[in-house]
Amino acid sequence: MKNFLVKTIANAAALAVAIWLIQNITLTGENTGKKALTLILVALLFGLVNFLVKPVLKLLTLPLFILTLGLFTLVVNALMLLLTSWLADKLSLSFHVEGFWTAVLGGLVISVVSWALNVALPDDND
Repeated sequence: MKNFLVKTIANAAALAVAIWLIQNITLTGENTGKKALTLILVALLFGLVNFLVKPVLKLLTLPLFILTLGLFTLVVNALMLLLTSWLADKLSLSFHVEGFWTAVLGGLVISVVSWALNVALPDDND
């Protein structure tokens, strides 16, 4: 349970950094509390998408991963971010990613920040 909470916090922080840095990734809300709750819900949704969809997509595109020496990961991360944005819209969460190239840049930022936070934050295996 602790590991799940740490990963959700890391996802939320990474999403917050992407929203802060990239103009076309938006999170709107009436007040700070509502924005924070929306950010946590989007982080949970993003984690769920990455847990359920990403492994299947990576398996189906394995030849592209090999051919591009792993650079296709950027495309997969962008697709996961776009899928999260689409699902957030369907769930009436005020999170939106505008366009594929914005998603590529956002996926890159989220990957770097998530990696750094997962290194820095405590893990259950200790």
